[in-house]
Amino acid sequence: MMPPASIYKTETNEEKLHKIANELLLTERAYVNRLDLLDQVFYCKLLEEANRGSFQAEMVNKIFSNISSINAFHSKFLLPELEKRMQEWETTPRIGDILQKLAPFLKMYGEYVKGFDNAMELVKNMTERIPQFKAVVEEIQKQKICGSLTLQHHMLEPVQRIPRYEMLLKDYLRKLPPDSPDWNDAKKSLEIISTAASHSNSAIRKMENLKKLLEIYEMLGEEEDIVNPSNELIKEGQILKLAARNTSAQERYLFLFNNMLLYCVPRFSLVGSKFTVRTRVGIDGMKIIETHNEEYPHTFQVSGKERTLELQASSEQDKEEWIKALQETIDAFHQRHETFRNAIAKDNDMHSEVSTAELGKRAPRWIRDNEVTMCMKCKESFNALTRRRHHCRACGHVVCWKCSDYKAQLEYDGGKLNKVCKDCYQIISGFTDSEEKKRKGILEIESAEVSGNSIVCSFLQYMEKSKPWQKAWCVIPKQDPLVLYMYGAPQDVRAQATIPLLGYVVDDMPRSADLPHSFKLTQSKSVHSFAADSEELKQKWLKIIFLAVTGETPDGPNKHPATLDDHPEPKKKSEC
Repeated sequence: MMPPASIYKTETNEEKLHKIANELLLTERAYVNRLDLLDQVFYCKLLEEANRGSFQAEMVNKIFSNISSINAFHSKFLLPELEKRMQEWETTPRIGDILQKLAPFLKMYGEYVKGFDNAMELVKNMTERIPQFKAVVEEIQKQKICGSLTLQHHMLEPVQRIPRYEMLLKDYLRKLPPDSPDWNDAKKSLEIISTAASHSNSAIRKMENLKKLLEIYEMLGEEEDIVNPSNELIKEGQILKLAARNTSAQERYLFLFNNMLLYCVPRFSLVGSKFTVRTRVGIDGMKIIETHNEEYPHTFQVSGKERTLELQASSEQDKEEWIKALQETIDAFHQRHETFRNAIAKDNDMHSEVSTAELGKRAPRWIRDNEVTMCMKCKESFNALTRRRHHCRACGHVVCWKCSDYKAQLEYDGGKLNKVCKDCYQIISGFTDSEEKKRKGILEIESAEVSGNSIVCSFLQYMEKSKPWQKAWCVIPKQDPLVLYMYGAPQDVRAQATIPLLGYVVDDMPRSADLPHSFKLTQSKSVHSFAADSEELKQKWLKIIFLAVTGETPDGPNKHPATLDDHPEPKKKSEC
């Protein structure tokens, strides 16, 4: 017996439109809950901790950007409007007019998405560097409201929301009759939202890439510095390596990025795949050669500046895919660098670069930060923590801190000393490379000179690695606020050592009961331990060091040595 036809009743267009509008409302409610979690829980709790002096409140503001404004708009306007409309759906079955009102507020999302990459990197760095920040975040993540998801996952929600509106609107328009009163409003809303969604989709792709980099970072034992937004994974997979002497095949694993190839050896692990990096081969100068070996088929050769590898794929198709991926990566790398060189040449032509004869005599045009991704001298890629952008005051080029660690008197600035690149320093000063080695070194700056013009200075106990503790006169000068100078005594004419603080991890936990006011700086294999005579002095040093390790400097020209109580409070959120 056949069931009644009513069981297979087809959903009408009106019912489909109501269903889409209801889905919009339900997802909006869930979204507002997530915004509230970000704004009123994560943001407020971290600001409370920042106001206790654990870290800078300004760093928290940078992480959460304008999340409070986004939350206010959705919770106080868009959600109530949708709630009201669904209650009136029988008489007013439309949503296009409401979503069109959303359009002017999409600028808020533009600001959030623009700063998203830096915010994610800041969360990662502060979690690794500051125990108090990590503790607050982990405590919130344990709560039921977080749903076992991380702060980074929740931060991605605003980025994902705009593409969600786009998807629902497209579906809504497909079901909406062209003669509907809501057609024009819905179509206009979709056009505006689609433009904003393209920016969000780009951020989502970057986030997915960053997640993958973090996974690989863990697989490599957290020993390879690969978590950088400029790194992009192209291909990964198992491969065999032919030994040079006996042509035996050994199991290996490759990670191909846009700028390097990691050649790895599998290692034993009870949980997940783990690898040890044997060689990092740069894409620059790499060549791929197809080889023929009757005994070992599907072989090819990767020849780089660092090493040449004879590899065997699992099949002819696998071999072709690897060769294709490697060659395309090499071509793209060279194209980027060629574009970079052409852009510099073109820019020089367009903006009349300062001639050699005019260096220091005429103010240069500064190359914009966003016009370059790597140092214009050493070609190393920039990143937010360890290789930041600096401008040479003579030629205007964007260079890294290593390439701008020179000062020269510039005529156009009244003969004042200015930061310049090495090339300009040699031209202006007249020093050659051999003479440059003889110039006054950074260690030869007199202690009295820097102490009298410092942000903070005092005696501290100092220990490097396992060497015995010794007393040192420590100074962070105003003119060089990211470097810690150490002297034997306040009147010494030469520093015994310097520590460039940028990128160091600060551990403020005391080393032992004998040294209750100690703290430690670590970076890779470098470990520097310090101990102050009092907790007050320790905190004064830590306030400055916490700024310096992130590339920040105290504001204001009137700081007094070792007096940090007048340091202005960072901007605080008003309603937490």
